[in-house]
Amino acid sequence: MARPKHHARPPRYDSALACRELSAADTKLGRLITRAGPFTMKIASAQSPFEALVESIVYQQLHGKAAATIHRRLLEGFVPLVGPGVDGIAAPPSPQHFIDCPNEQLRAAGLSHNKSLALRDLAAKTIDGTVPTLARIRRMSNDAIIEHLTQVRGIGRWTVEMLLIFRLGRPDVLPTGDYGVRKGFALTFGKLKPADKVTPADLPTAAEMERRAKRWYPWCSVASWYLWRACDLAAAKLPPA
Repeated sequence: MARPKHHARPPRYDSALACRELSAADTKLGRLITRAGPFTMKIASAQSPFEALVESIVYQQLHGKAAATIHRRLLEGFVPLVGPGVDGIAAPPSPQHFIDCPNEQLRAAGLSHNKSLALRDLAAKTIDGTVPTLARIRRMSNDAIIEHLTQVRGIGRWTVEMLLIFRLGRPDVLPTGDYGVRKGFALTFGKLKPADKVTPADLPTAAEMERRAKRWYPWCSVASWYLWRACDLAAAKLPPA
């Protein structure tokens, strides 16, 4: 699941209404909502798509603390060009800065060769308009955003879905490929118990999730957030390892 960001705020949609309508439409999901408590998700909509995807690429396949260190070093490497930002955080470099910077600078931050190539491709596709501006992306449909952004090297559907939920605050996104959402679905609607070891057979297919989710429209993002909470609740019931 995506990380909480500084300058985060609640989404602009009515989450209380979403919870009421989801509970009325799906009794089992309603019980989960009651157990998990209030909807507290925050989004960081001030980030441009370019900034958000730079961070997503850096964080791929890394633990949070290591990724945060690399991301900080990456931004700090551009301070001589862009200057310091607010709150002691380095100002975000532009796409052109990524095009122009030497490979050694990216390696010094701790980026792999593949991630460096992905960041340069992201920068090039931002400059040519494939990656939209924040103002433009806010007017685009979810499907159009996915189509545009998955053209970038290293950016798949899941990464874009996380951006839709946690950066753009879209209310109706169902990330059927997300492990946590699938596990939460199995815990809530399947036979999986908190103490069970999860096997592939326990997890639902995308088609199974989409059938159930027909009753969740237009609040699939809120439902997905509660499925992540189902995993948290299950973990809390397990004895320490």
